[in-house]
Amino acid sequence: MIHVTTTCPDRHSAERLARAALAEHVTACANIIEGVRSLYHWQGEIAEDTEVMVIFKTSDAACAALVAFLEAEHPYDVPVITWERLETTKDAADWLARETH
Repeated sequence: MIHVTTTCPDRHSAERLARAALAEHVTACANIIEGVRSLYHWQGEIAEDTEVMVIFKTSDAACAALVAFLEAEHPYDVPVITWERLETTKDAADWLARETH
């Protein structure tokens, strides 16, 4: 299982990305977490925002396609997209393989 994580400016854009990624079968599940407080450098200043985090669950085979999809569809000029490989059960791995391509 691979978790691909990004943040969005609001719930609407997070849900739009999640639903579109599901429709494209590049993710099997998306968890949306509201109320993430972010502080970051942007254009020479320290910015602060409340964002919405999205954690996509995908397979090895679909990870590159999901990342490319997010880069193309993300509302931010410079979206931060990270991913990590996680251990999971055989049943969960089988589900991911069936739902993504």
